Amino acid sequence: MTFTQHIRATLALGLPLIGGQLAQTFIGVTDTVMVGWYGVDELAAVALGSSYFHMILIVGMGFALAVMPMVAAAAARDDAQQVRRVTRMGLWIGLIFGAVTMPLWWFSEAILLAAQQDPQVAADAQAYLRIAGFAIWPGVLLIVLRSHLSALERPGIVLWAWLGGLVLNAFINWVLIFGNLGAPELGLRGAAIASLGTHLLIFAILAVYAARAQGLRDYTLFARFWRPDPQAIVQVFRLGAPIAITLFSEVGLFMMTMLLMGWIGTLELAAHGIALQIISVTFMVHVGLSSAATVRVGRAWSLGDATALNRAAGAALLLSGLMVAATIALLLAAAAPLVGLFVDPADPLRPQIIQIGVSLLIVACVFQLADAAQVIALGLLRGLQDTTVPMIYAFVAYWIVGLPLAYILGFPMGYGGQGVWAGLAIGLAGAGLALILRYRTLSARSLGATPA
Repeated sequence: MTFTQHIRATLALGLPLIGGQLAQTFIGVTDTVMVGWYGVDELAAVALGSSYFHMILIVGMGFALAVMPMVAAAAARDDAQQVRRVTRMGLWIGLIFGAVTMPLWWFSEAILLAAQQDPQVAADAQAYLRIAGFAIWPGVLLIVLRSHLSALERPGIVLWAWLGGLVLNAFINWVLIFGNLGAPELGLRGAAIASLGTHLLIFAILAVYAARAQGLRDYTLFARFWRPDPQAIVQVFRLGAPIAITLFSEVGLFMMTMLLMGWIGTLELAAHGIALQIISVTFMVHVGLSSAATVRVGRAWSLGDATALNRAAGAALLLSGLMVAATIALLLAAAAPLVGLFVDPADPLRPQIIQIGVSLLIVACVFQLADAAQVIALGLLRGLQDTTVPMIYAFVAYWIVGLPLAYILGFPMGYGGQGVWAGLAIGLAGAGLALILRYRTLSARSLGATPA
């Protein structure tokens, strides 16, 4: 394949994955808006409960994402048995993970109170999590199936499943939160049922497709599902554990920066939340491209094709770089209008929030480049099934470099919110540089490829 063909192949795989990531993001936005319409107290509880849920889910995601490069490598070798083994044991790990984490939902009030949260908000969050927490099972399992289908270059169904989930989530929220169509008015419990129902629907769609679709049924993914495979489950766990720790480290970093912004002031915290919401949308593009890079690189690496490996990596880096350039142009041209979309026009504090938000989005121009580099590099390294060293690099860059710099620049040096974001950007840039250099060295060592 020529380099142009690699770009087309990466887009064909990446665009549906990007669409699915965006749909997943908008499900969260829908929950926030609709619960916000119901009540401020309920919004606080659901926001806390949802953040708590996703902190746990992100750990399970690490094991689920490990399935992607393993299936991609096995499929490239036409090893249907290995495809089935690693996917099935990925599903096993998801089931075990759901059972192990169940006490975290059932006794979440005590955990949140220990974290010094408001007692009423903690109690309401527990009421939400005792229902929504059951979504951890379909939540992790659907990511395993998403990894399986993406690695087999069947990403279209992933997009349609998430779009279907988005519609269902909005509908159940409207019916059960507010008591429409004769249903009981359940408030935040209605939002929890919507979350559970959405995850179940998406999992069911992907499971049926994986089992019945032409070209996939030969994998007999669910035949004799109850039979354990100790060797495969160890393989998935070993590759997935470092991914889980890496993801948890990054999420924890962003949680800590939110606390730092809260120390500066309420307006800064509000502007920080808005700015993160804006760049999270563009970040989903890089997440989708990163998954595509994992599959494309994983296939080339498995076949020992150094030229394809180099071109697959180069295509992902080029597309991500073009998206960064487009994002920077957008932020420089329309930062104020973008921030203004999130603030009530009648709010007397609107001008101050917009001013702070714009200053953060200016820093986000550098932030975008750094964040894109590190997420694409992580995708490339997962394609080579290298996750332990990247975990160490990421942890050092996030917590040893990024977070201390965010504090020093924001407080002792007096740069406030811009300083916090600058420290964050420096940490992410360090991760991106180290990970890209790691990929260049590893790819050249393993196949003698000219580094991308």
